[in-house]
Amino acid sequence: MIAVRLEKEPASGHSQARIDSRVGAALIATSGHGDEEHNIQGQNIEPTPELTTYNIKLGWIQGVLIPCLLNIWGVMLFLRISWIVGQAGICLTVLIIFLSGVVCVITTLSLSAICTNGLLKGGGVYYIVSRSLGAELGASVGIIFAFANAVAASMNTIGFCESLNDLLKSFDVKIIDNGMNDVRIVGTIALFVMCVICAFGMDWETKAQNFLVVIIVVAILNYILGACLGPTNNSERAQGFVGISVETALINLGPDFRYSDNQQHNFFSIFAMYFPAVTGVQAGANICGDLRNPATAIPKGTLLALGLSMFSYLVMAVLCGSGALRDASGNITDVTSGTIDACIPNCQYGLHNNYEIMQLMAQSSAFIYAGCWAATLSTALTNLLSVPRLIQALGVDRIYPGLIFFSKPYGKHGEPYRGYVLTFFVSLVFLLIADLNTIAPLITNFYLASYALINFCTFHAGLIQSISWRPTFRFYNTWLSLFGFLICIFIMMIISWAMALVTFFIFMTLYLLVLYRKPDVNWGSSTDAQRYKDTVSALVQMSHMHENIKSYNPQLLVLAGRPNNRPALLDMGHIITKLGSFMMVADVIEEPISQTERVGRLQAGEEWLLSRKDRGFYVVLDGLPFEMGVHAVIKSTGLGSLRPNVMLIGYMNRWARCAVTSVRTYVRVLQHRAPRGTIPVKKNTIVKYDTNEIALQCISVMNGNRLAFEEQLGVSILRVPETARPVKAHVTRSAHELRAHHHVQDLLFADSDADLPHHERSNDGAQSSHPELGIVVKENVPSFHDSDPNKHTPVSSLSMRKSGVYKPLTFSSDNDLDAWWLYDDGGLNILLPYIIARRGFTEKMPLRIFALTRDCNDIQDSEKQIKALLQKFRIEYSSLIMIQGINEPPLQASVEYFNQLIKKFRTDFGSDILISDAELERLSNKTNRHLRLRELLIEHSYMASFIVLTLPYPRLGSVSATLYMSWLEVLSKDLPPMLFVRGNDETVLSV
Repeated sequence: MIAVRLEKEPASGHSQARIDSRVGAALIATSGHGDEEHNIQGQNIEPTPELTTYNIKLGWIQGVLIPCLLNIWGVMLFLRISWIVGQAGICLTVLIIFLSGVVCVITTLSLSAICTNGLLKGGGVYYIVSRSLGAELGASVGIIFAFANAVAASMNTIGFCESLNDLLKSFDVKIIDNGMNDVRIVGTIALFVMCVICAFGMDWETKAQNFLVVIIVVAILNYILGACLGPTNNSERAQGFVGISVETALINLGPDFRYSDNQQHNFFSIFAMYFPAVTGVQAGANICGDLRNPATAIPKGTLLALGLSMFSYLVMAVLCGSGALRDASGNITDVTSGTIDACIPNCQYGLHNNYEIMQLMAQSSAFIYAGCWAATLSTALTNLLSVPRLIQALGVDRIYPGLIFFSKPYGKHGEPYRGYVLTFFVSLVFLLIADLNTIAPLITNFYLASYALINFCTFHAGLIQSISWRPTFRFYNTWLSLFGFLICIFIMMIISWAMALVTFFIFMTLYLLVLYRKPDVNWGSSTDAQRYKDTVSALVQMSHMHENIKSYNPQLLVLAGRPNNRPALLDMGHIITKLGSFMMVADVIEEPISQTERVGRLQAGEEWLLSRKDRGFYVVLDGLPFEMGVHAVIKSTGLGSLRPNVMLIGYMNRWARCAVTSVRTYVRVLQHRAPRGTIPVKKNTIVKYDTNEIALQCISVMNGNRLAFEEQLGVSILRVPETARPVKAHVTRSAHELRAHHHVQDLLFADSDADLPHHERSNDGAQSSHPELGIVVKENVPSFHDSDPNKHTPVSSLSMRKSGVYKPLTFSSDNDLDAWWLYDDGGLNILLPYIIARRGFTEKMPLRIFALTRDCNDIQDSEKQIKALLQKFRIEYSSLIMIQGINEPPLQASVEYFNQLIKKFRTDFGSDILISDAELERLSNKTNRHLRLRELLIEHSYMASFIVLTLPYPRLGSVSATLYMSWLEVLSKDLPPMLFVRGNDETVLSV
């Protein structure tokens, strides 16, 4: 029985995460907009705020049906449908309308499924795609769609100007030339007026739409009535309107593609001209943030608008083909002689030649002019209304920094006035082209690309079947959405492969820009769901695979505590893992902490890693002594094959001045075999925690605490004096790897026990108690270099980061990295310096390798064999130096320095912490080796920028904690930044 007393934390609706202020400032900092951006942020608490709507909420008729009808009943209805019938004939025109309808219906079904899968806010197609497929695709499609709508506004404005010019021309009235210049002048004025109407708010725009849709309906009925009644005089017949008849319908049944507008037309070029007419199906979705219930309004209003508009286009196309000729001379005498079309190919009237033939066929041309103006202006009005709101959504979500300026809301309705100004100028640029037939095919590819992505969203979400995919709209099909996606891509390529490639290039540029910026957003998209499923599948698959040495990567467990306390340790972890690996950063806290504080530490650690682009994870463990906490972290971190295989820990700089029990705990984390229990207790011991004193009084441990080496982890210890802070499974080897490993063992010593008698190479374990921590009086330990007048401490090339918080490790090609390959540990002590020198930085560092061989081997033969091994392992290096004289006695100054260092840690009895005379005598040869090695380090690597040195093997029971730390001290004191490395004897170098 174990009794544990828990303190219940007070309930709280909000958990305040104590995130480093520097990280928070870095995350919200943007360039160039000052207080305006902060005002925008102030209105949105969430890190990636959604575009919120304001007071006006519209129903499905006012908000979806009428905008969709006005968008679809656009410039093509009165100015180009007759020309399309003349080129394609009745049958192909019906096919074009049907094919466009299929694309739009499938897209509408897909759009409806997405719209009914959760709450919709402002942003239209951008919001829908970004929340379904992620910010990268959503933002790219949003920009393309906003651009297409802006150009569509200019196209419809040009249509209005063409119709007005024709009317003025009939009265011999003109502004300049009754041509393109007049279109540009009138169009600019009309565009400005419409932007002003939209900027006044939704209520003004809604009232204008109601008036316009009535005019269009009256104009359509007026045309149908006039076509059914037939021509009233020979003048109308001479211009091609001969009345509805089967004979005329049969003549116009087939296609008659001709050369027009500098190109020979075909089915797909005519399709490209018509398709912008049906691009209004997204009109309701564009203002989804202003709808009362978008989930039901968008499907109902869009499908009904699509059905009504397709029916009206079919009726008007059939009436054109059945009641008018393709060519007519306009000469009344030709009517009586039956040679109306004798003027081919120089006719001025008829379906092919006269865009205004619908005015001729209507009961009253005035209603057709009014309907044409209403259709074009209403579509332009709807487009101009949607673009600024889409830009506002992109700016508020902070996807593209350049759009943040245009996202500022004004007034009680939050109108994006700056967005209207941007939209006006974009539309004006294309308005100045003043040619309807040039602009229409241009935007067709952009609309098709947007529709393709909408269909792909639904297909992807339906295929992944994430838990959050629960649309209330059931009349959709996953594979039908895939068909819609493919047919949109196919039509894009057929219409114009060059424009399709341009569209694709623009899309990829926008996509890669967002991918590069990596916005901090998480919207639960289907892409995230796909990534999660793929990750889980890969983890499960990897856990069942046999490991191979060729796939080895150093996966670090970094005992860094709070990241901002030991930044140099994380710098080194980042250098090692930045290409293809990862690190687990552990924060082991001995005192129990609250859930709120734990969440705060986790968030602060994750934000720190994210802000520095470190490939790592952050874990917090509290309520256990450090040794047991590290044991728990080693046992529990990682999933499957993604488990740490190297432990990286900072050097204990103050080991000579802190409690000796802390030194013992530090060394135990590294040692090969730990004691079977820290405090032996009887069975059924009561464990009591005091939340005030945070002290562990006793603990029951039935099994051994095996750390670091015992858990098959390699160990690395980093000592960087300039940035130091106070410290508060088996691999399957092939025959080639085994032979190479044995060759290394023949050349190098297996351990720092080299040339010592066998009885000194003890591997016995020992048990010890864990008394309360004591405090040792601070005592300065001098360096034996202090008397050297020329002494200076070499440092790495360090540069302060802009935050001024710490000095990151930075190296260049002018810095030397010295790797001392002293003992065989499986190759980790040569692999890590290779990674640091060749992959850790933009510029490769010169890598000097110092090798120590057995005395029985000839130095030249050993050098040749070492070079052959390095070549076999594909290790690039600048020079290889063979170390000699390691077994020579150290200088007297070195011995005196060491004796002074350990003076206060001497004891007369055996201890696993302090140094006894017997232990010192027993390990004198090994101590002398380390002192001699220090002298060699000073001789060869004193001016190096970084040193990687083989870590002495820390066997428990063989060496006391303070003696082991004394060895590390003499090996690294007054030397450049040093990384001690020791593998777990598993081969990590592949041949």
